[in-house]
Amino acid sequence: MRFAILFFALHWLTIAAPRLNLAAVTAMEKSFNRRLEREVLDGDPFLLLGLTRGIYIEGFGIVYSAEVNLAQGPGISPFHPEVTKDDVARLRQKKMARLPLLRNAMKQQLLDMAGSLDGLPAEQQIVLGVTLFRHSWEDTTGLPHQVVMQAQKRQLLEIQTGRRDRAQLDAVVRVQEF
Repeated sequence: MRFAILFFALHWLTIAAPRLNLAAVTAMEKSFNRRLEREVLDGDPFLLLGLTRGIYIEGFGIVYSAEVNLAQGPGISPFHPEVTKDDVARLRQKKMARLPLLRNAMKQQLLDMAGSLDGLPAEQQIVLGVTLFRHSWEDTTGLPHQVVMQAQKRQLLEIQTGRRDRAQLDAVVRVQEF
């Protein structure tokens, strides 16, 4: 008898628990694409290489990934036959200037995702990873190839709703750069 009650209680909880739906996942994909184009890439959609994709992993959380070119490099043409040292330096400087913008946009997106992904359990993780495009001739000193940010939904919601000070965002979000 106890087993039957436990079985039905667990079954009811599975039915009653909110589920993460595809529409919410897709909305956050589009939201991050727009944020990248608006806040980081100066409105240039060609620097967003492919669209953001979200994958839900049961028991863990949701992982979003995107690939971005922080700045357009010089093209080779009959009028510009080679990439010069000045070209390389300018491109590196522009990418270095946009890197903090990318980090800020990613943190804000994590907060927005926490508030919008209602079906994601509060104890699960939200992960946002961005791969940065590089040319083979670039000077990538000090530039990561990937930026990955991860936080628990509950902690992000506490900051978003003001129950926790926004200054604690850096302590809540785990940042890895490779």
